[in-house]
Amino acid sequence: MPHPALSANNVAVITGGASGIGLAAAMKFAALGMKVCIADVDPDRLQQARTKLSAIARGGADSVMAVATDVSRLESVAELEGAVHKRFGGTDVLMNNAGIQPGSKLFGPLDNWERVIGVNLWGIIHGSRIFAPRMIERGRDGLIINTGSKQGITTPPGDPAYNVSKAGVKAFTEALQHELRNTTGCRISAHLLIPGFVFTPLTARGRTDKPQGAWTPEQTVDFMIERLEAGDFYILCPDNDVPRRLDERRILWAAGDVVENRPALSRWHPDYAEAFAAFVKDA
Repeated sequence: MPHPALSANNVAVITGGASGIGLAAAMKFAALGMKVCIADVDPDRLQQARTKLSAIARGGADSVMAVATDVSRLESVAELEGAVHKRFGGTDVLMNNAGIQPGSKLFGPLDNWERVIGVNLWGIIHGSRIFAPRMIERGRDGLIINTGSKQGITTPPGDPAYNVSKAGVKAFTEALQHELRNTTGCRISAHLLIPGFVFTPLTARGRTDKPQGAWTPEQTVDFMIERLEAGDFYILCPDNDVPRRLDERRILWAAGDVVENRPALSRWHPDYAEAFAAFVKDA
């Protein structure tokens, strides 16, 4: 059985819900009989997604909302929460999934950094802080699922703004879950979704065919639901190229940089290439 929050007539809100993992989650929740609200910044894509959801939702269009939302803006997220509360009476599942990855350079344009951190990190902070109080007050089983990234854990070189934003998501979601589990009467739990290589508009980069190594958004959502049922906080997703064992070794090596006082990002340091290769060879 799925997590009890994923039940018919319960309410799910998904940011970044017009495509990719967000839309796949919304479709899955709607198929379970849930009322669904998707939020996104692209009005055209939002309406297309609403039409798809309405076609499979048990309650049709009456059980689907689509709200144009800029998650980087506090007032926009507050308007979203208010609209859902007014229409559906509250929220049982919040999936803070909106994210962007335009690419970044350490000394690149400041506005690029601000936008990436605004959407990827502040969007999750805003969503959690605004939705959680009334979710707790409902006194029902509920979920807050925040979409992170392996890049926020191993922080590979090449896209520092994205890495910083997703590292912040990990730290924030850990703090959120600690707060929720120590709140008297709270039946809400937080979870960190850590996708593998998933073929979405964010990762397509001009490609129209899914690379063999990538999972589909639907596979990722199915895995997420399975691990929510198991009670996992860290939902570390494999893909067709990288098994969990290899992810574990990469994460352990990254933590070892601190413990062993190695150079920053030693995995990509030429002096440590052989040592890293030996460390992961049995993965």
